[in-house]
Amino acid sequence: MARTIPLPSPSQEPGEIIRKALSEEKRVSTKTSAADLVTETDHLVEGLIISELQKRFPSHRFIAEESAAAGAKCVLTPSPTWIVDPIDGTCNFVHRFPTVAVSIGFAVDQELEFGVIYHCTEERLYTGRRGRGAFCNGQRLRVSGETGGASCGSSPLLSE
Repeated sequence: MARTIPLPSPSQEPGEIIRKALSEEKRVSTKTSAADLVTETDHLVEGLIISELQKRFPSHRFIAEESAAAGAKCVLTPSPTWIVDPIDGTCNFVHRFPTVAVSIGFAVDQELEFGVIYHCTEERLYTGRRGRGAFCNGQRLRVSGETGGASCGSSPLLSE
């Protein structure tokens, strides 16, 4: 029996927080290397998302990037688990490059069931569910039919 799971809405408060903070000065820390950055906004957005999901699904588990970096246990079990990257593209965010997203996945029995990616500056909500396709702002995404990528130097370019 299929059941409907209400998707979290990263397009609301977390997306607005990220858009506003994109143009502001940030306090930046490093995690594992000089290229692995974290900001106060990462922590704030992660906390908001987890708090909202915990209200709706108190028995579910969470794996979140900033919590894991701070030492929280990061084990995918058979239990329903939310996987959260509060600012996917923190390096871009720190340097005010407007390609950042909120990424949320949901797994059951160690299998990803669906994912939600919200591109904050373009206000595009990408969703995908196993066996049901992928969408951008509610419009079904389709495979282009291209069988290979174009090449520019040594870097592949995928055509849309």
